Amino acid sequence: MPKRSDSGPREPGERPADQGVEAGDPALSERLQRLNAALDKARPRDQSQPGQAQSGTSTASGMAMAFRLGSEFVAGVLVGAAIGWGIDQVLDLAPWGILVFTLIGFGAGVVNMMRAAGEFGHKRS
Repeated sequence: MPKRSDSGPREPGERPADQGVEAGDPALSERLQRLNAALDKARPRDQSQPGQAQSGTSTASGMAMAFRLGSEFVAGVLVGAAIGWGIDQVLDLAPWGILVFTLIGFGAGVVNMMRAAGEFGHKRS
């Protein structure tokens, strides 16, 4: 079985191995060089390689997003639990107020977290 060349992404200056192109065909070689030059111009310059580490800016942005999403969720649960505890104290319904309002706070935290995640998704697109 003949060896096939890799069809994956190349470095901007890297050229593919000759795939059946004979050295005696200068027109085809010239067309191949023009095509490679056009592809190098069209390809973005800042392609990140799979093994490279991400820049500090994107890491900080991701950490900020994770911190915001986590705090949105925790705040919803804590506010719900606090309201439930207050209702338990005022109306003497223990433990039903704290149970119900903690679950409501959980739902509110999830909704707020999804809303905040949607804001980040629209900014990046």
